[in-house]
Amino acid sequence: MKAASKGTSAWKSGIKRLVGRTGFDIVRSTENRGGVDDFLPFEATMRAARAAGLSVGDHIDEVMNGTPGATQSTIDELSAVGVFAADPQAVLEIGPGSGRYLEKTLKECSPDRYEIYETAAPWADYLVNTFGVVARPTAGSSLAPTPDGSIDLVQAHKVFNTVTFLCASRYFFEMARVTRPGGRIVFDVMTETCLEPAVVRAWAMQGGAGHDSYPAAMPRRTCVDLFATLGCSLEASFLAPMGVASTEVLVFRREA
Repeated sequence: MKAASKGTSAWKSGIKRLVGRTGFDIVRSTENRGGVDDFLPFEATMRAARAAGLSVGDHIDEVMNGTPGATQSTIDELSAVGVFAADPQAVLEIGPGSGRYLEKTLKECSPDRYEIYETAAPWADYLVNTFGVVARPTAGSSLAPTPDGSIDLVQAHKVFNTVTFLCASRYFFEMARVTRPGGRIVFDVMTETCLEPAVVRAWAMQGGAGHDSYPAAMPRRTCVDLFATLGCSLEASFLAPMGVASTEVLVFRREA
């Protein structure tokens, strides 16, 4: 799920534990082109969520974050800083995965068009069929199918802390390119704010082989300075839970 995205041994063990309670087991997807579908297979996840009597998003909050309500808390923070106040009519999400942020975004605004870039085919199909979004073809870190300056809100959640520095950086250039003047760019990264020594120890000692690039750190100043050169100013930031610690959500505004 998520444009070359998300996965850890901690998540995997948590998923197996919770899905196992419902009588299902985790299996590797044969329809995935790389990403969290290896750890969160579509059919097993959907069955487990139904068996638990939870929405898919709420179920994943419990499995992946161990923090019920984590997704909603992020959406509430974004609403509080005015991200949805302008009622964005064109939204683009990189790596929506199960759609847990997508679904809650659609409760805050009513865009005419919602584009997604998602590598896990079963999840992408589910989102198209359930929410009527437009799935764009994915290739590397490109948003090429989306025209310049055509999007009011570009967002990515739990993506850039799971990919390499250069992969994330290439997406940053693309996000700025497709955003209209006055539009917002929202994403979370694991900045130095999230990496106190005790937190680094927790990540390092949690056990398991982990993911090749997860968790990936990104200097906060690098993000702020880079987006400034792209005509985007930092409007707000806040911490959101992720794994054994947190990630920092950054909100940029594309200047005229």
